[in-house]
Amino acid sequence: MTHGITRRAALGAGLALPALATAGAQEAWPARPVRIIVPYAAGGGTDITTRAIAEGLATRFGRNFVVENRPGANGIVGTEAVTRSPPDGYVLGAQTSTHVMAKYLGPLPFDPLNDITPIALTARYPLVLMASARAPFTDVAGLLEAARARPGVVAQASSDAQSSITARLFAARAGVDIIEVPYRGSGAYIADLTAGHLPVAWGSPATAAPLVAAGNIRIIAVSSPERSPFLPEVPTLREAGVQGADFIGWFCWLAPRGLPTEIANRLNTNINELLAEPAMRERWRTLGMETVPLTVPQFAQLLRDDDAKWAQASREGLLRPST
Repeated sequence: MTHGITRRAALGAGLALPALATAGAQEAWPARPVRIIVPYAAGGGTDITTRAIAEGLATRFGRNFVVENRPGANGIVGTEAVTRSPPDGYVLGAQTSTHVMAKYLGPLPFDPLNDITPIALTARYPLVLMASARAPFTDVAGLLEAARARPGVVAQASSDAQSSITARLFAARAGVDIIEVPYRGSGAYIADLTAGHLPVAWGSPATAAPLVAAGNIRIIAVSSPERSPFLPEVPTLREAGVQGADFIGWFCWLAPRGLPTEIANRLNTNINELLAEPAMRERWRTLGMETVPLTVPQFAQLLRDDDAKWAQASREGLLRPST
């Protein structure tokens, strides 16, 4: 009997040890550097904000949070890499408000709702219409006048699905023939825009801020229905006489499907606390963005709401699959 009890106790202890080890491993996260995949080129709004948050998280957790740029296919390439990674908290991803929209623009190698774990909404912003300092106009009226004088010649750059849709809506609603030139991330068109090879481009305030500070571009419109509190001097598209091209964008962090709830909530809490710090709030303000702290379930609901909105837009023909 003694041997039987001892054997059963030993077996029980042996079964318990892996569970304790697993719990310890979860509590120890992060035990090594964490990679955050940005699916756009370096220098754009997604990249700038992700690096700022990664720096803050590295200080909080005492581990490196390494940003890796993996652009391609309007953010699809990098996000696919995230969805195919182990859900252990060591590969995360940054994305924009095109994340769910993309499923209505063409086939995806992943499901933007079911193949990810939502982490946090990191910023909300309007898109901005940037004009090169070398452009021969200084406002939307001047841009439209130039476009009407030379149909199909004036170009506007886009860098992802949200800027592409806004660019197409802008041209359609304004009734002008402005060609769209797609780039692999907003960081990729900066050289052409600042050199004057491109007259205008669509991007986030985060992309525009350093270019404005350097005197390379001017912001001539915002895509939000009301003026941005961070750019009060910049008119909306509506005020410029272009109706029906409104858009509000956002940045987020996500992870592969199956990430342990404890890690997701821990990341969410720390990101929200980081974004509430005065220094970070001021940094976001200079980039023309606001923070909207959401819990993981609240952010998941935002993604579902987006899905419903873009499904309706697709039914109405406002979103067209890529050819």
